[in-house]
Amino acid sequence: MLFKGKVVIIAGGSSGIGEAAAKQFIDEGAKVVINGRRENLLVETAKQLDPTGENIAYVAGDISMKSTSEELVKKAVDTFGGIDVLVSNTGIFKPTGFLDHKEEDLNSYIDVILKGTFYTAQVAIPEMKKRGGGAIVNTGSMWAIQAVEATPSTAYSAAMAGRHALTKNLAVEFAKDNIRVNAVAPAVVETPIYNSFMTEEEVSKTLPSFNEFHPIGRNGQPSDVAETIVFLASDKASWITGQVLPLDGGATSRLR
Repeated sequence: MLFKGKVVIIAGGSSGIGEAAAKQFIDEGAKVVINGRRENLLVETAKQLDPTGENIAYVAGDISMKSTSEELVKKAVDTFGGIDVLVSNTGIFKPTGFLDHKEEDLNSYIDVILKGTFYTAQVAIPEMKKRGGGAIVNTGSMWAIQAVEATPSTAYSAAMAGRHALTKNLAVEFAKDNIRVNAVAPAVVETPIYNSFMTEEEVSKTLPSFNEFHPIGRNGQPSDVAETIVFLASDKASWITGQVLPLDGGATSRLR
């Protein structure tokens, strides 16, 4: 097992990519602490991932607040003894024209995506140092690499670009501490995030239309991204740090 005896924190772990990653980490022997805003959803997800409750814990709270990150790290240390891996997977997404964005929109993207990543890393890294190192994997976005005319998303893209930049800066600063920091940058992945601004009927009609956007011929699934997150967090990727890896079915190759 790749993560036997290891402890993983996943911010944004109650559904979609975060939930899929949590499942794979547990399957590989890890103890996992997940975070999200909705406690009822965290409880349900935790039960599904590990009915015994022995390998999973959760902390509900707003990850844009440093106090939530402090509580999350404390839960991992008190319950499982430390931290080896941090996955920052929080995100919100709603295509919006630049001139239509309101001040609260920009603040929300910065809070959920950028502040959450900054604070969790800031609190978790000292605990990783105590374990002799660790790995951080951030979920970035293809939209921070390449603009897509059909889905205007300036605030989202700017916040995700900040997450990409933070990835590279942390990788350089903490390489000496044996802490690797990487990010994945997915294109269209079929997760519940689309239900936040479309009805179920609209989602079922709209998402299939993006299959051909990817040269490989299909949208991504949470498990596609989770597999890569787990790989980057593992010792198999011990010589990889400071990278933002596109997971896009070839989409950015076509756009470039």
